[in-house]
Amino acid sequence: MIDLLDLHKHFILTHLKEGDVAVDFTMGNGHDTKFLSKTVGPMGHVFAFDVQEMALASTSDHLRDSGCPNNYTLILDSHHNVKNYIDVPIKAGMFNLGYLPGSDKSVTTMRETTLPAIEAAIDLMDRDAIILVAVYPGHAEGEAEGNMICEYLSSLSRHKVCATRIQILNSPTSPYFIVIENKP
Repeated sequence: MIDLLDLHKHFILTHLKEGDVAVDFTMGNGHDTKFLSKTVGPMGHVFAFDVQEMALASTSDHLRDSGCPNNYTLILDSHHNVKNYIDVPIKAGMFNLGYLPGSDKSVTTMRETTLPAIEAAIDLMDRDAIILVAVYPGHAEGEAEGNMICEYLSSLSRHKVCATRIQILNSPTSPYFIVIENKP
């Protein structure tokens, strides 16, 4: 059976190398931040965003305990404000929409900030870059977010980006992800 997390890493690793800049747009507990940090190495840099202090604390501990290089900036702010912090091209970005694992699920990503964040991520893409968006349609906001993102991406020129949706067809409420790549 296909492991969606393994596919995430496969796609990211076709674009992201040592020394690159990457963004974790939804930090959570820091698992994607750790993966990006170890991939770009000490000469690269990772920016990670979350609106919850608990996420920053958990991620900071996780990165330290995992032996990550000191190549990251953890930002307590919404991902839609990314351009207030980053003004260099990025090679990779990851969105893991929904809520903080282990939380009470009262705070989720929202359409009002997710779409501007994805638009900003696309604007920041370096040549031959990738953005991954994990969508969780099992709750109302997650389903609405996914529909909005797919509608937006389908309106973009395929000469600017290629947007691909990867989903388990016989499990419609299972998570799926979207790969956004630009031309090399």
